[in-house]
Amino acid sequence: MTVPADACNKEPDATMAQQGRSGVVVSVHGSVVDIRFDAQLPVIHSLLRAGPDGQIIIEVLAHRDARHVRGIAMTPTQGLARGTLVVDTQCPLEVPVGKGILSRMFDVFGNVIDRGPALSDVQRRSAHRDPPALVRRSTQSEIFETGIKVIDVLVPLERGGKAGLFGGAGVGKTVLLTEMIHNVVGHHAGVSIFCGIGERCREGEELYSDMKAAGVLPNMAMVFGQMNEPAGSRFRVGHAALTMAEYFRDDEHRDVLLLIDNIFRFIQAGMEVSGLMGQMPARLGYQPTMGTELSGLEERIANTDSGAITSIQAVYVPADDFTDPAAVHVFSHLSASIVLSRKRAGEGLYPAIDPLQSSSKMATPGIAGERHYRLAQAVRRTLAQYADLKDIIAMLGLEQLSPDDRKVVARARRLERFLTQPFFTTGQYTGLQGKLVSLADSLDGCERILADEFKDLPESAFYMIGAVDEAKIKAAAAGSRNTAKSGAATHEA
Repeated sequence: MTVPADACNKEPDATMAQQGRSGVVVSVHGSVVDIRFDAQLPVIHSLLRAGPDGQIIIEVLAHRDARHVRGIAMTPTQGLARGTLVVDTQCPLEVPVGKGILSRMFDVFGNVIDRGPALSDVQRRSAHRDPPALVRRSTQSEIFETGIKVIDVLVPLERGGKAGLFGGAGVGKTVLLTEMIHNVVGHHAGVSIFCGIGERCREGEELYSDMKAAGVLPNMAMVFGQMNEPAGSRFRVGHAALTMAEYFRDDEHRDVLLLIDNIFRFIQAGMEVSGLMGQMPARLGYQPTMGTELSGLEERIANTDSGAITSIQAVYVPADDFTDPAAVHVFSHLSASIVLSRKRAGEGLYPAIDPLQSSSKMATPGIAGERHYRLAQAVRRTLAQYADLKDIIAMLGLEQLSPDDRKVVARARRLERFLTQPFFTTGQYTGLQGKLVSLADSLDGCERILADEFKDLPESAFYMIGAVDEAKIKAAAAGSRNTAKSGAATHEA
């Protein structure tokens, strides 16, 4: 990992030592470093530099006494020993902001890691910023369309709000985030910032290549803190991405889509930092300051008088346990919760969103509108009735249900399949062309299915389509193929 050599991060020299800005390492315990300063103590969050050419970066997190500070290393500490000279840069972590960061990929220090040319026309700002004041926040609630049917109908997102993608490993969180980038950046005049916290380098490389191929990279910037990097680096990469997003909201007056994958890794990095710093763990080993740390990040995501930062965050749920403290704390900040179901993924119903566990504060008559609210409630009610009838169907069979219940099951199964959707970002794997469906078409399809308009069409005709009228075309094509097959079989006989 390289470190910027700007005015705030000069290499240690004799001049700095003479100015009383230097100290010496007292002890090193993994990523935790204790440093003694005989003159003035550096302030909290100040960056310290040590080692050859000042390549080891340490962030001050605590004052132990009048002469000692304790910091967490944001780079590997190989070669650091007692007595090593440490210099206070008198600056916090700073990242580049400006139009020049678009289409680029950065690490937590703001270094470009996409092998492209050096940055130009950028300035640097502190990653530690206060949330916008209450008087600047917008009080209007607007729906943020994604083009994904099941989200727009049942779990509408809020412009300037925070939505969480909850799910265990392998249920499709990253794929859904990538599809939202494609839909929103490709069809809205906004900026997208992707923040990878503690994720695999493979995912970063694939995302960069996919976004470049889709042509949306010119309005996008990516910040990555990979899982092999120190806890201090992973803990701060979210703040770095938010600083970039705030520039486009406050200075450029543009709407920003901030995608975080994965917010649980931010909490996990904070837990590691807390343990290294010697703090007493709280429930299930989490840090006692988890609520404060998460709030400091989440409250900066807001809709103001100059623009809006809309955030969609993947949330890994340990062992699929939604009572885990990390999941519970994240829930409290969200305006929409999208729960991904391993059972639905096993049934091939993608996106594997559980419509009964997912919820949104936008799904009210005053915000979404009376028709949207009524249809969403009817869809949920139908799917809930079907879930209640599944046990009876498994034991006695569909034939033992009353005629009314059989109609409910037929509607629910068609709705389940209609709410699936082929994604642009998975087309190379599925062979299906991606579909972007407007909210009006999604609501129209649900309304017509609930009215039994398509009761003569097979359920399979609704699987992986866009607008509902495509079901008729798909059913007609399937009928033609079956006729051709039966004709061929008769001829052979």
